[in-house]
Amino acid sequence: MALRIALLGAGRIGKVHARAIADDPDAELACVADPVPEAADALARAFGCPVSDVDSIEIASDIDAVAICTPTDTHADLIECFARAGKAIFCEKPIDLSLERVRQCLTVVGKTGATLMIGFNRRFDPNFAAAKKAIDEGEVGDIEMMQVTSRDPAAPPASYIASSGGIFRDMTIHDFDMARFILGEEPVSVYATASAITDPQIGELGDHDSVSAILMTASGKHCTISNSRRATYGYDQRLEVLGAAGSVSVENQRPVSIEVATATGYTKPPLHDFFMTRYRDAYAAEIAAFVKAVNSGTPPSPNGHDGLVALAIAEAALKSVTEQRPVAMSEILG
Repeated sequence: MALRIALLGAGRIGKVHARAIADDPDAELACVADPVPEAADALARAFGCPVSDVDSIEIASDIDAVAICTPTDTHADLIECFARAGKAIFCEKPIDLSLERVRQCLTVVGKTGATLMIGFNRRFDPNFAAAKKAIDEGEVGDIEMMQVTSRDPAAPPASYIASSGGIFRDMTIHDFDMARFILGEEPVSVYATASAITDPQIGELGDHDSVSAILMTASGKHCTISNSRRATYGYDQRLEVLGAAGSVSVENQRPVSIEVATATGYTKPPLHDFFMTRYRDAYAAEIAAFVKAVNSGTPPSPNGHDGLVALAIAEAALKSVTEQRPVAMSEILG
């Protein structure tokens, strides 16, 4: 029987997950809930399902799971609500902007025994997954260094920036999770730099648009991350891992992978315009992994702990920028 999933949030990421759920043969989009009626109605019509609300979904016996795609400040409360209601939970990152609130939330999840998966979709990208497989199979030897480039084509609206928690918690957090995932070790220290140079309004809002971070593990492995809110040429997503026996890299992906050579030179099509198309396959694989975990009764990954640690690294990066020094993870996690 298909896993009946209620979608909470009919915004940009909600639409992506609605498609992934609807396309999964082992899942069913049971209903859509959003405080904006027009948004909920439009998405429900697009996928042929009813509109509902949080209270009704909480007590519905025919809904097995929820996908939380609502604003960040609602995540922890909704996770707790549906953990107590006995529903399996998929939630977009982050769980909350406060580490203490995340810990409180995960305590409830632990006590109820709820299934909780956090939406770090890049782990499921076929290209990054293939790189991880090559590393795990020893093709490049022991990892020594890693570089991640992640640059958005343009900054989000000021209203989003103001409530996002800042670039480290909102954007770089994906790369922090990828560093843990690929390196296979926890960082013990973080050194970060940041500035607001692409848009003065971002600086006025107390955020940054151009950041770099270096994560170091106890064994000496390190990962360098480069983020920008402005890449005029498209959605820039690259990764390279150097090992003792070689390297593995993931280059930018394009909607059409061709190269044209003429007397004037070589040209390629433009990059994907943003995450909705670049990571379409990753979102589908992510939902499939959640459905499989729930149906099989196995622990999902990434889980709540992964969400906690990624946020802690973001806190360390921000502290590093503020105090202009490397920050030990023990200062953040205790």
